[in-house]
Amino acid sequence: MRLSGRGIRCVRGGRVVFSGLDFSTVSGEVLAVTGPNGSGKTSLLRLIAGLLIPADGSISLEGGESELTISEQAHYLGHRDALKPSLSVLENLSFWRDFLAGEIHGAAASLKAVGLDHAAQLPAAYLSAGQRRRLSIARLLTIRRKIWLMDEPMATLDADGHDLLVDFMREHLARGGLIVAATHGPLGLDAREFRMGGSA
Repeated sequence: MRLSGRGIRCVRGGRVVFSGLDFSTVSGEVLAVTGPNGSGKTSLLRLIAGLLIPADGSISLEGGESELTISEQAHYLGHRDALKPSLSVLENLSFWRDFLAGEIHGAAASLKAVGLDHAAQLPAAYLSAGQRRRLSIARLLTIRRKIWLMDEPMATLDADGHDLLVDFMREHLARGGLIVAATHGPLGLDAREFRMGGSA
């Protein structure tokens, strides 16, 4: 499987964030997108996820499910954890399991894997920032998709959470998945760096 972009131009709020951008990554690989604030790291992930439309250029996937869009084969783990505060931890995860398509694994088992099984019935509003990130990671485990798009994935995680996520990422790559991660720091595993341009 190969995910690639050719000649991508991104315009937000009437401002050109970047243009003429080419990238490529394959199954079993981590592409670490680096660069200063404002260089377009998050915008690139959002373009791949289908949350933004490129002003020019194209993004393509070879070797995926031909009847599905890229966004239907990808998880986007953004800065904000997409949770409903009034729902319990398990209810939040169950919602995503039912809403998203993909290979399904048990929600309870995923919560145990990220160390949140003890908080399954707790409203998400009571979770710490690190626990909210762990719950978002559980979504990656519950609904299996080949592409992980991760924006500062280690943010808010403690040392144990960091190690857990590295293990999950390694397992994902070993199953033939690929990861594109915007990051300011090391991810804790081998990655090919893709540096964005100067700040705007």
